[in-house]
Amino acid sequence: MKPRSFKDLEIYRLANRLAVEIHRMSLKLPKFEMYEVGSQIRRASKSIKTNIVEGFGRRRYKQEFIRFLTFSQASCDETRDHLDTLYETRSLKNKSMYRRYSEEYELLGKKIGAFLRSVDKEHKV
Repeated sequence: MKPRSFKDLEIYRLANRLAVEIHRMSLKLPKFEMYEVGSQIRRASKSIKTNIVEGFGRRRYKQEFIRFLTFSQASCDETRDHLDTLYETRSLKNKSMYRRYSEEYELLGKKIGAFLRSVDKEHKV
């Protein structure tokens, strides 16, 4: 079945849920991180879903769709890097939370990659 809305995409739903969770988590970081890495991780995590939405809106044009999905995947990698930095600097002290987010963003990255390959191979308007 062909998705009629970006909200029908599994990658969007996962990215949206994680963006909300990261937003909430980042507001509990130490004050000095809230405006530095906290702000960056909020923007990066929201950029994943925003680029999925924008790409879906341009799905009629295969290369545009692929371009925005590529941006989404890059933002996913950026979010993972910010998580690593927060954990390594001990601003994010909860090891189980760090592991869960790392695993979920790794899974999301794989799903975006698979979706990107699918669009590249089977794109139809």
